[in-house]
Amino acid sequence: MTSDTSPSLADTLATGTVVLDGGMSNQLGAAGHDLSDELWSARLLAERPEAVTEAHLAYFTAGADVAITASYQATFEGFGRRGIGREEAARLMASSVGLAREAARLARRAGATRPLWVAASAGPYGAMLADGSEYRGRYGLSVAELERFHRPRLEVLAAAEPDVLALETVPDADEAAALLRAVRGLGVPAWLSYTVDGSRTRAGQPLADAFAVAADADEIIAVGVNCCAPEDVEHAVETAARVTGKPVVVYPNSGEVWDAQARAWTGRSTFGSEQVTRWREAGARLIGGCCRVGPRAITAVARALGSAGTA
Repeated sequence: MTSDTSPSLADTLATGTVVLDGGMSNQLGAAGHDLSDELWSARLLAERPEAVTEAHLAYFTAGADVAITASYQATFEGFGRRGIGREEAARLMASSVGLAREAARLARRAGATRPLWVAASAGPYGAMLADGSEYRGRYGLSVAELERFHRPRLEVLAAAEPDVLALETVPDADEAAALLRAVRGLGVPAWLSYTVDGSRTRAGQPLADAFAVAADADEIIAVGVNCCAPEDVEHAVETAARVTGKPVVVYPNSGEVWDAQARAWTGRSTFGSEQVTRWREAGARLIGGCCRVGPRAITAVARALGSAGTA
């Protein structure tokens, strides 16, 4: 956890705005690491943990206040397909929190005096499948089955004592309901973040209905969107704030589009710091970036929000 003298993330959101980091895979790829694997960045928890710490540190140095761990695609099932048993898989998941804590320690040693928080990432069921279904939802599983999938790894992540659990890139309100059930009693607050297409979840549900799922959940300290087009953010922020009354979290992609056949990003970035103030005015309190958003963009976000940067 943060030091005893540091405010909690929830308390900070009641009075101000915090800067999230950018894409973990973006930074690891820029550093030359091959992520063409079903485990994606989670593979480096086992093979190159120091690279994960370096990526977190780059974002803290750029001005991020919150590091999101490299556990998005870390599951018992995914590690099991690589021959990694449950005990070692649990150790690797927990280590993702420790690696982010180490980056925060290094950032403070380099002069950062602001509070630095760690969000333990838990991606959707579709991320484990590694077939793109995380952007469709509707897996054919019940809420109870999804809860049974998510609960064991959330227990591991919570035991590692992050400041918050990031229930992120959720494509489906049914999966959100399962995640809300799975975090009950863990003793760690969470945020819930959907991936959206326009004014609907990727599974096609109206955002007002999807956000309403979390409105009365005491464990959830923020709701919002991530891994979406920047153009989809403002409406989502307004809707989330209106429906839930909670602080809103947003971290969209750059606006470029992934071409699965060519295995390359196409188009141009539409992510700009000028959008950040509009998102804050609409109710966003945790603001950063996802795919293809790197440290330079996070520095621009921090400046737009008046963050102290590395001070």
